[in-house]
Amino acid sequence: MPCTFVSKTDETTPLHVLSEEALTDWCADQPDAVQNWVRTNGFTGALGQALAIADKDGKPQMALAGFGSEKSRARGRFHLAAVASQLPRGSYEIASGLPDESAEIEALGWLLAGYAFDRYRDQSPLRARLVAPEGVDAARIEAIAAGEILTRNLINTPASDMGPPDLADSAQALAKQFGAGIEVIVGDDLLTRNFPMIHTVGRAADRAPRLIDMRWGETGPKLTLVGKGVCFDTGGLNLKPGASMGLMKKDMGGAAAALGLAHMIMATGLDVQLRVLIPAVENSVSGNAFRPQDILTSRKGLTVEINNTDAEGRLVLADALAYADEDAPDQIISMATLTGAARVAVGPDLAPYFSDDPIFVSALEAAAAATADPVWRMPFHAPYESMIEPGIADLDNAPKGGFAGCITAALFLRRFVTESPYAHFDIYGWQPAAAPARPQGGVGQATRALHAAVMPLLNR
Repeated sequence: MPCTFVSKTDETTPLHVLSEEALTDWCADQPDAVQNWVRTNGFTGALGQALAIADKDGKPQMALAGFGSEKSRARGRFHLAAVASQLPRGSYEIASGLPDESAEIEALGWLLAGYAFDRYRDQSPLRARLVAPEGVDAARIEAIAAGEILTRNLINTPASDMGPPDLADSAQALAKQFGAGIEVIVGDDLLTRNFPMIHTVGRAADRAPRLIDMRWGETGPKLTLVGKGVCFDTGGLNLKPGASMGLMKKDMGGAAAALGLAHMIMATGLDVQLRVLIPAVENSVSGNAFRPQDILTSRKGLTVEINNTDAEGRLVLADALAYADEDAPDQIISMATLTGAARVAVGPDLAPYFSDDPIFVSALEAAAAATADPVWRMPFHAPYESMIEPGIADLDNAPKGGFAGCITAALFLRRFVTESPYAHFDIYGWQPAAAPARPQGGVGQATRALHAAVMPLLNR
């Protein structure tokens, strides 16, 4: 089922959104039969409760959606999405009770509740469809949902079908859809074009590494997104334990998020000059894999001592960031499933980000709150710079000691951006347990917040 709204018809069933506090007054205005049905079924307005009410002929008369209390709503998001999965087949229209300020978020959540990853197995579709609530820009919400679905599909696809060539094909399909230009630099051409660290990380794999470079828009400020596209990460010669390798199909989650955000930007026609750079590689093991203690020279000329081949994401991002910075855009944003330290710090639900720009922070935090897309600011803590300086080379890709892992990774990346405002997102890209509008599996993080923040940020 497509994650789109339906048109209002004579067959639309009214849906009343009722908080626990509002239920008594609402019931008082209903016929005795409706009041009795509500009581008999134990409907209290608790968050996520759903109740369908038929008329005397057994046809849908109305439906109720529990909206809980202010306290219960504060502990989650996409509350109507939980109702959507419980209602009988049909088309529903919000008739009352949904606060205007919640309409966009709840409508989006309903659409995303219809998502299922069905590439390899048929999935049960969502039976309940929604008419766009009054005042909601349906086309805009559908475009945002489509961007999120693109991100989810890319992450959920296993590496057998989502290697570097497949990720490039997905970017090319997106470029074709919106008339964007795209170039893909492959294999040894990366050396010719001076992307040595992208080539080094990906050279051990059967599927050649590549750099994807997509451009769209001819007016407005310049925004460059850089997404980590490690399509599978074995850890290289510092091989991961089996348990740690189990989710590594999602190590291209930064690239997936960047492409999903690009879809949102292009589909909603934001007035920006958008560029998306994705270093797409597999970190594999073979005789020509890069080794611990190797020293690599980056595109920027900085040398990097390899103290762990499993800290490869920052290496491929470094070359791409240096390339992005040469164009001096108005904003560079990198997105990556980069460190386990970020997950330990804030868990899977928050998107940690790094920025020293108070205007960026203000715009993003406001957008995150408005779009129910939570983020958490982390520090570019300058005193830790010495931790990424090994002495034998300019930089260390894996400082010893285990402290401040996500911060030292962000500081490493910042060394490759000197001409442009820069922000970095260390996302998880995975929903470990099903939640309303978010089934277990790949998920976008910070993309909706960034989409909402782009124009206020760039037009400062």
